[in-house]
Amino acid sequence: MLLIHVTTVPETFWLLHGQISYMKKRGFAVQGVSSPGEPLQQTRDREKIPMHIVKMSRRITPGADMTALAKLFHLFRSLQPAIVHAHTPKGGLLGVMAARLARVPVVIYGLRGLPFITASGWKRRVLRFSEAVACRLAHRVIANSKANLQAVVTRGLCPSEKIFVPAAGSSNGVDARDRFNPHKKPKEIREQIRRQHRLPLEALVLGFVGRVVKEKGIVELEAAWQGLRERFSHLYLLLVGPTEPQDPVPAAVLARLRQDQRVRFTERVMDAAPFYMAMDILTLPTYREGFPNTPLEAAAMEIPVVATDVDGCPEAVQDNVTGLLVPPRDSLALAHAIQALIVDPEKRTKMGRAGRARVLRDFRPEVIWQQLYEHYLDLLKSAQLPLPHRIPT
Repeated sequence: MLLIHVTTVPETFWLLHGQISYMKKRGFAVQGVSSPGEPLQQTRDREKIPMHIVKMSRRITPGADMTALAKLFHLFRSLQPAIVHAHTPKGGLLGVMAARLARVPVVIYGLRGLPFITASGWKRRVLRFSEAVACRLAHRVIANSKANLQAVVTRGLCPSEKIFVPAAGSSNGVDARDRFNPHKKPKEIREQIRRQHRLPLEALVLGFVGRVVKEKGIVELEAAWQGLRERFSHLYLLLVGPTEPQDPVPAAVLARLRQDQRVRFTERVMDAAPFYMAMDILTLPTYREGFPNTPLEAAAMEIPVVATDVDGCPEAVQDNVTGLLVPPRDSLALAHAIQALIVDPEKRTKMGRAGRARVLRDFRPEVIWQQLYEHYLDLLKSAQLPLPHRIPT
């Protein structure tokens, strides 16, 4: 029983970690499709599944998109999967279209975010139409947040009976028992990461984990940072993630950050868990977010979070419980919230502990995987296909 996951970029397969092996144990043969890149080979080795290369761009590229669509169509016709589960806006749209053209019995769209919300003009119209097409063609839409579900249903892009959110939401839950468990990490990791990135051991570290692009709120973060760094001489900023040419941070803003003696960049990392160990506060001043993973990861590591009150962020951060929420594009509010945690170590500790307790309670990966598995079976039954047989352990 072949299940194929499609993503625009191979890094997204990190969000399926654990889920793939869970489905394999329940009788699915799993394969992946994504753009080329080193993470694709890493996924092949880690998950022990075949990975197929189809180049896809996050940008609107009609010619290249048609080429990718044709390659996906021929791939699906050749492999004849029972289920295609296509994720992310571009990979989702092309994967769903190709799967329907290839007459795949079960087609699922994994709705992880809505780029049209922050776009404007013709680009907004194209992106909105793309979401409508993906939702319409899929047999089922799996959203990672209630905010995403509400957004597409109220805009008439997807009927409510076709879409659902597994468990409490998120892309894959969080492994708070092992991978993101500060109590299972060697305590010297905090010191190692800080030494490696020239962060004083006694410093207070404000962290950011994600793509360093404009829509993640880097402009506002830099503006907030300028005031915070003057008031708190022991404060350092650690930016964990790649700078990308799509939606670039203004050159002057990026230059000020790179030239700052108390700002550190890591570029891309494949495992953020050690870097949370080096942080005291995480911030995510994003403009839009389907359901952000980093606040949950940080919470599991007992790190309080300052995020923006947009889309799925309130589902990941409980305001005044596991962190603080501020309006988007408001650098002054962002600075005030971060300062409130800087000056109150007891509040940081309390929020960090509350965050970890919440992740352990509400975001266990196995709950999400089981609900996905049940939906797979439901759709296979509807398509009158045989069900996979669980592999004996």
